[in-house]
Amino acid sequence: MEPTLDAPNPAVRTPSTPSTPSTPSTPTAPGGVPTLDDRITGSLLGAAVGDALGGPVEGYTPEQILERHGGRVTGIVGPWNGDAWRTARPIAPYHKGDGHVTDDTLMTHTLIRVYEKVRGHLDAYAVADHLVPELMNSPVWIPELEAEALPLQRIFLAEKWIVTRLHYGHVDPREAGSGNIVNCGAAMYMAPVGLVNAADPRAAYAEALDLAGAHQSSYGREAAGVFAAAVAAACVPGATPASVVDAALSLAKDGTEAAIEAVAEAAVGHTDFETALVPLRRAVAPFDTVGPDYRAPSLGARRPSRLHSIEELPIALGMLLVGGGDFRRTVLGAVNYGRDCDSIATMAGAIVGALHGEAAVPAEWVKRVAEASRLDLHAPARALAGVAREVFARDAEARRAHESAFAALTSADR
Repeated sequence: MEPTLDAPNPAVRTPSTPSTPSTPSTPTAPGGVPTLDDRITGSLLGAAVGDALGGPVEGYTPEQILERHGGRVTGIVGPWNGDAWRTARPIAPYHKGDGHVTDDTLMTHTLIRVYEKVRGHLDAYAVADHLVPELMNSPVWIPELEAEALPLQRIFLAEKWIVTRLHYGHVDPREAGSGNIVNCGAAMYMAPVGLVNAADPRAAYAEALDLAGAHQSSYGREAAGVFAAAVAAACVPGATPASVVDAALSLAKDGTEAAIEAVAEAAVGHTDFETALVPLRRAVAPFDTVGPDYRAPSLGARRPSRLHSIEELPIALGMLLVGGGDFRRTVLGAVNYGRDCDSIATMAGAIVGALHGEAAVPAEWVKRVAEASRLDLHAPARALAGVAREVFARDAEARRAHESAFAALTSADR
């Protein structure tokens, strides 16, 4: 039953009730290590589920979420405004909730379609040549609009910027992101880059930075690189939440590095997100330009800076540590954090899914999100796994050719 404003939703718990952790499973490969296909599937399913869980409470504080739902959100809930979602501001006309994915998943799937076409590494020119036409010309089912429409008709202004700059402005794709607001828009759909570069965080970071240059600049672009690197690091056999954060810190620069480090330190000693909500927000606040009121950003919000960071990625990594890599604890922590929690939960879900594979993501949530969103959530994973194998084979061949050429160049030294 859809929740009403004056009735607690069944998918909630009170803060005093301990969360029940799920037990991540790592099946399919000898020794219990998830295969590449399993990790890719888990990551993309985890991202979509996190997105759908966070959508209906996006923009609110943990206190508002607690009051609205009579406890913490522990599963799929209905729209914040109940049946009034069609006209309620600032949500209308989007049907957020009831298992609907948002623009985070739509952009992720669009990027996967670009990988299917290119079947190789992507750069800023791939955004101009393939991503923009997908946004402008390829109708898809938009769950929040309950209609088939162009992705361009759903995405936020920061993503419409790509179309304006590249299609209408004919800007050099490598520079098109300059001037756009700096937020998590570029980072939120970079999981496929990490998966194509599975187990190679440095390569994922470099590819995402190049690709995201067409979308954003400054710490928004940096976050895209670091998130892709974190997903790639989660694919390393034997990876842990701590090793993923270490990999992110080894590559992150400036305010992004400082913010991740501060949040990671604040996460120490917390194993339940309830006690971590305030410490993690306090840790990231000095780096977040939006300010305390998410719906009324400060005048300095979303401007380029070497001192600042988006909020979403550090918090996702912080919740990864708090949840110990358990999907429910990690993603529900991201959801109940509020603010831009659909993107936080998307990132957290993608990383946990890459760590443990499909079995880590609750099957009942996957089923409900797929049915409610009218999307085949497994098809993009199968497509991306095929691309990843092709890309790796060509990369390996190129490395062997380089090794051979370099050996010939240095043979006189021996």
